[in-house]
Amino acid sequence: MNAAARKPKPAAVAPKPAGKTAGKQAPRVAAKDVARTPAAKIPAAKVPAAKAAKSRKPDLPEAQAVPLPVETVVDAVRPAYWDEACADLMKRDRILRKMIPTYGPAHLVSRDDPFITLARSIVGQQISVKAAQSVWERLVTLCPRVTPAQFLKAGTEQLAGCGLSKRKAEYIIDLAEHFKAGTVHVKEWAGMDDEAVIAELTQIRGIGRWTAEMFLMFNLMRPNVLPLDDVGLINAISANYFSGEPVTRSEAREVAANWEPWRTVATWYMWRSLDPLPVTY
Repeated sequence: MNAAARKPKPAAVAPKPAGKTAGKQAPRVAAKDVARTPAAKIPAAKVPAAKAAKSRKPDLPEAQAVPLPVETVVDAVRPAYWDEACADLMKRDRILRKMIPTYGPAHLVSRDDPFITLARSIVGQQISVKAAQSVWERLVTLCPRVTPAQFLKAGTEQLAGCGLSKRKAEYIIDLAEHFKAGTVHVKEWAGMDDEAVIAELTQIRGIGRWTAEMFLMFNLMRPNVLPLDDVGLINAISANYFSGEPVTRSEAREVAANWEPWRTVATWYMWRSLDPLPVTY
């Protein structure tokens, strides 16, 4: 059945938060893999073996990253467009009309440092929320100023000693080299359009479109990003608009067309419907 023939099925009631399960969620990954979603909401065929999380495997594609746990971000502010976006989305989408009030004053927050946002996104690739936070804390102990120069001085071996795979350590070193050499136009990103920022970021090893989109959302706070490679978003659209039936990217895009120009905000609430604990980079 094609996307045009299938119409989203309205949910009878507002989605309920899954409860406080910080540190126990499966990671939100690429659309073909398992999301940071309670196991009951994932088709049985996609639930990973219990021992998989305990073994170290080669790094998977960068889209299999997971935001690190929510933390207090100094001077965090509500995006200037957030209230307007919520009001508009509640007028035009009956699912979001019920969902948005459920999460009260919580909102997306931005970290001001582009290097930290990107480094954290690399750390979170493939591994669980708890493991990613543990590795990041060890990295901060090693490099307390969390600057490109400090990471370069530490080198690949010391970064790997904090729990990173050798490949991820190389990715972070490559990222630090780009920042130190000025080969990325950090100060110009705010004035560049979304696709131009994505094009530049994806020239860096270990950063693909998904990570670049997370950067647009969590660092530049762009209001209209739709990360279709994010399985959490796809699963949330399935649960909230199609009664749990599998959803294609084209069907997800069709649902999201009603969210423009606030697709970032709607995506953030879709994530909350699966995991009520906000996350940040």
